[in-house]
Amino acid sequence: MPILPTERDPRFITVRRGGSLTDQDHRLLAEWAAVCAEHVLPLFEAERPADRRVRDAIELGRAWIRGEVPMREAHQRAFVANAAGKGLPDPARFAALTAGQSVAVAHVAAHELGAAAYAIRAVAASVPPVEANAARLAERDWQRAQLPAAIRELVLDDQRLRSPICWNVFDD
Repeated sequence: MPILPTERDPRFITVRRGGSLTDQDHRLLAEWAAVCAEHVLPLFEAERPADRRVRDAIELGRAWIRGEVPMREAHQRAFVANAAGKGLPDPARFAALTAGQSVAVAHVAAHELGAAAYAIRAVAASVPPVEANAARLAERDWQRAQLPAAIRELVLDDQRLRSPICWNVFDD
C-alpha cells in the first residue's frame, strides 16, 4: 500500500522546486521523523542488537539536517534501513521501515508521515492484540507532543488527509 499521495501536496515541496516548504521547515520535518524513528529503535535493536544499519540511517538523516551529507546519500540510506527489517517480526520490521522513511524525508518531505505511521505500527505490533489500539493511540499522541510548533498544523493536517493511506493509524 502506498503511503505517499498520488498527487503531491505543494506544502511538502520545497520553494526552490515550486512548492511552499521552506528549507527550515523541511529540516524540522526531517528531525521530527528522526525522533519518531529513534523512539521505536529499541524494537529493532531487541531483534538485531549488533546491526547498526537502522541506527546509522537515523544518524545520517540528522547529518543531512545539519548540511553534512547530500540528499542523495540520505536517500540511498533509506533503502539500507528498509532492507535491515526484511524477514524480522513486525515490531522490528516496522521500526526499520520507520528509519527508512525518516531518512527519506531528505528526498521527499512527505515521507515524514510514513515515518510516524510505521512507528505507530511498530508499537502496536509490539503488544498483545488486545492492547494494540491503546498502544497506537499512545504512540500517536506522544509523536504529536514532539511536533515543533512551526510545523504542527501542517503535520496534523497531513495526518487528517493521509490517514486512510497510512492504515488509519492517526484516527481516533
